[in-house]
Amino acid sequence: MSSPLVAHAIASSSEGPLVVATVLHSETLRTTQRHCHARGQLLGSLNGLVSVDTDSGQWVVPATHAVWVPPGVVHGLRSHGAFSGWSAYVVPSACTDLPDRPCTLGVSGLLGEVVARLVQVSEENPNAAQHRLAEALLDEIRTLPHEALGLPMPKDPRVLKVARALSERPDDTLRLQEWAAWVGMAPRTLSRRFVSETGFTLTEWRQRVRLLRALEMLAAGHAVTRVALELGYENASAFIALFRRTFGATPKQYTMTITDLDRRPRIQAGPE
Repeated sequence: MSSPLVAHAIASSSEGPLVVATVLHSETLRTTQRHCHARGQLLGSLNGLVSVDTDSGQWVVPATHAVWVPPGVVHGLRSHGAFSGWSAYVVPSACTDLPDRPCTLGVSGLLGEVVARLVQVSEENPNAAQHRLAEALLDEIRTLPHEALGLPMPKDPRVLKVARALSERPDDTLRLQEWAAWVGMAPRTLSRRFVSETGFTLTEWRQRVRLLRALEMLAAGHAVTRVALELGYENASAFIALFRRTFGATPKQYTMTITDLDRRPRIQAGPE
C-alpha cells in the first residue's frame, strides 16, 4: 500500500489553512487502503487514470476530471500505471455548502491553475492572497458541472453481491435469471431492486462497469479490439458505438486526449 499524500493529522485537522494542496509524481502504481478524514478531498490525475471507490459507488477519473470526496466518507484509490496526481484538502467548516456526496467534476482551466498555485503555498503561514485562491477553488467545486463517470453501488446485500461480482468480471454474460438463482432471489425482485437502488437495470449497470473498465484499459495502452473482446462485446463496432454514445467520443479520440494530457507541463511539487 502507498503512503498518504499528506500526514493524517493535516487531512483530519479542522483548523489551519482553508485548503491544503499537494502533488505527487511517482514511477510506480499507487494504491491506498480504504480510509477517511475530517477534511473534504478533491483529487485528480495529471496523466492516465485513477479509480476511487466508496461504499456508495466507484469512479474512474481521467486527467480531464477530478473526484470530490466529502468529509468522513470512507474511500480508497488505485492508479492504472505510474501515478502522477494531486489532492486538495478542504477544512470541514468550508464543506457545508459543497456536494454532500462523492461526485466527478470536470477540471476547468481555472481550477487547474488554482491547484498549481496552492501546491506552492506553505501549510503553516498562508497569506490573504493565498486564502483568496482557496476561496476560488471552493467556488469552482460549487459551480462545475457533475460528470457521469461514477457507478452507484446497491445497498441490499444480495444485490450488492451481484454488483461486486460484475465489477470483478465485467465480461461475465450470465443472464438475470442466473444471477437471481445465484443469490437466492426471484428474478423480478432482483431486477426491481437493482433499478431502485442504482437507477440502472442490471444490463445497463453491467454495460456501465464495462465502459469504466474500458477507460482503464485504454489508458494502459490496450488496443480497442482487445478491450472490446476482453470485456465481452461481440465485436469492436458494438463497443465503439456504445462508447461514443456514453462519452461523446470514440475510444481512439479518448486515447488521443489522454496522450495529449500526458504531454502537458506538470504541476510542480511545493516547498518541502
